[in-house]
Amino acid sequence: MPRVLLATDADWIHEEIDAAIAGDDIEVFRVRQGVEVLPAVHAAAPDLVILDMQIGNMGGMAACMAIRLEEGVDRLPITAVMMLLDRAADVFVAHRAEADGWLIKPIDAFRLRKAASVLLDGYSYYEGVDAETD
Repeated sequence: MPRVLLATDADWIHEEIDAAIAGDDIEVFRVRQGVEVLPAVHAAAPDLVILDMQIGNMGGMAACMAIRLEEGVDRLPITAVMMLLDRAADVFVAHRAEADGWLIKPIDAFRLRKAASVLLDGYSYYEGVDAETD
């Protein structure tokens, strides 16, 4: 069963994601702070990490970059990362952090399920602006 780590301090985002993708075939667990992401990834080895752009004092971009750095020195296996962006202008940040995909808020169940499914299948999922933007 795929495991999804959600990093958000917003209860409404947790509720939306849990309702949209958790079930008999996907387990969702949560951390509330960006600094908790890396230890949770090390401990639980999730198949997908979903990062809210704004999470406490270490946001989604920094958490994504920390995951990528750990992968780069072989301390973590390659892990799919999706970022939940506040606005279309944040696509640049998600791309620079090397996220595998992103959704722009407001989020809905259909888009969440589609993005999670694509990322869990090993592909990228980009919404908004072209992912190749530098």
